[in-house]
Amino acid sequence: MKSSQNMSFFDRYLSIWVAICIIVGIAIGSLFPIVPETLGEFEYANVSIPIAILIWIMIFPMMLKIDFSSIVNAFKMTKGLTVTLTANWLIKPFSMFGIAWLFFYVIFEAFIPADVAQEYLAGAVLLGAAPCTAMVFVWTHLTKGNSAYTLVQVAINDLIILFAFLPIVGFLLGVSGITIPWNTLSLSVVLFVLVPLVLATITRRFVINRKGLDFFENIFLKKFTGTTISGLLLTLIIIFSFQGTVILENPASILLIAIPLIIQTFLIFFIAYGWSYKWNLPHDIAAPASMIGASNFFELSVAVAIMLFGLDSGATLVTVVGVLVEVPVMLALVSFANKTRHKFS
Repeated sequence: MKSSQNMSFFDRYLSIWVAICIIVGIAIGSLFPIVPETLGEFEYANVSIPIAILIWIMIFPMMLKIDFSSIVNAFKMTKGLTVTLTANWLIKPFSMFGIAWLFFYVIFEAFIPADVAQEYLAGAVLLGAAPCTAMVFVWTHLTKGNSAYTLVQVAINDLIILFAFLPIVGFLLGVSGITIPWNTLSLSVVLFVLVPLVLATITRRFVINRKGLDFFENIFLKKFTGTTISGLLLTLIIIFSFQGTVILENPASILLIAIPLIIQTFLIFFIAYGWSYKWNLPHDIAAPASMIGASNFFELSVAVAIMLFGLDSGATLVTVVGVLVEVPVMLALVSFANKTRHKFS
């Protein structure tokens, strides 16, 4: 696929790296069970310290790219933001819940025990309530989207996550009949959204004020190249060292999880993309407006799943499968968006 040629080496083959990490993690858990047992002892307030460090390594470089001063430009892009925010916050969390419930409780009922289905549904809810804040920059680049608009929508979505993620997740988990540890859920938002966001904003301003914007974008940010992906891959190895037994006993579980996640991705994209077309939005706005909701802030979803349900939970497994399927599915949507560019004014 030509569009993938502009991605970085790690981004382009992310699904392959994820698959390798799954294999390595399962092997470690099976052959050296002392490793996950030892890592499991490093916890504080239900937070896995090794995982927390890796999650921060993933999230902080991504937060550095966000310029909240760009939000003032939102008033110039009201139609695109209406599409984005409606798809992301009024449709996506609830469509994810509905599709996941249909598959895990009805269509796949014969293959998934009820207690496992509940955990899978919880993981899907965490994915659905967290629209993308990082890879959307890649999808925008590949579709020749408006980078200024992408920056605005990412900044606004990050602010909304601070206030909307917790109540939406809490509501949908409550509807699912899952006991909600509100203190842990609140702590996860503070640890993995608020704190890194504040620190990244302070770091960004400090570096720009001292060295200038050009230094920040072309030198400072490049020091973090590959950091997010490296942190993600190490996290996956640890997760699957805990998940090894579950996967080996039921290898088809990954496929069963992937199917509703893929359907949800296509659904949200085509809702936003079709709406943008009907509203006569230019293609460089329509593409990123559709991509941000179709992909997920999986770093946050993985972190919260681990805190709420544990490293060896079905919820955590679902969020990780979300990482596995996202890149090939999103590249297919990038290709579709590029082929239909001529249909937009």
